[in-house]
Amino acid sequence: MHKIKPVENLSLVDKVEINLLEYFKSNKLQPGDAIPKEIDFANSLGVSRTVVREALLRLRTLGLIESKKHRGMVLTEPNIINSFERIMDPTLLGMNILKNLFELRLILEMGMADFLFARKTQKDLDEMEEIVEAEERSDADKHSFSLDREIAFHGKLYQMSNNKTLQRFQHLLLPAFEYVYLKNKTEDLSFKYSTGKFTTHRMLLDNIKVGTPETFRNAMRQHLEPHFVAVLENGK
Repeated sequence: MHKIKPVENLSLVDKVEINLLEYFKSNKLQPGDAIPKEIDFANSLGVSRTVVREALLRLRTLGLIESKKHRGMVLTEPNIINSFERIMDPTLLGMNILKNLFELRLILEMGMADFLFARKTQKDLDEMEEIVEAEERSDADKHSFSLDREIAFHGKLYQMSNNKTLQRFQHLLLPAFEYVYLKNKTEDLSFKYSTGKFTTHRMLLDNIKVGTPETFRNAMRQHLEPHFVAVLENGK
């Protein structure tokens, strides 16, 4: 028995937008390539220029096309982070989305080890040393989680990866990281670490200097253990 197909619930602008994207792909257009004029699209698709204009405006908002003087509209390489940045306000997002973003950050923290070891420089290590020494000189409690210290230290780790998108993503996820942390407050002196002690930034830095990607991943997992317990075992 054939299943009944769901009724399409798309507006005319939605359909034109889909058709335009399909046109770009089927013609293998690349960033910098010119695209047909608005009126040409309207005639080919059998719709008004107003509908085409609105569909093109959506694509322009996404950073897929732009207008060039003397050339008309051209395809561009979209800045994928920009679209996220416009809506990444933790006060506007539900807790489920914030929790998923928080987990995504943990995944990134655990997955960057090989890139850190392949791309670290002496300059990076010297700057990391300055961050850790400044932390150690502070009067803050060195045995509990500090959000400010995490921002400074982990921000440098993302920079050391030498991946620009990853660096921007780190800044993008920071509000969600702060928001979930402040909501849950799980990282405190009462937390019982499986190894019996807190893995400090000094320990992580020493690992970067003389360890391996695998030993660093293990150390980072221990450093972030309260977070993992919060999202995996406590279901928060």
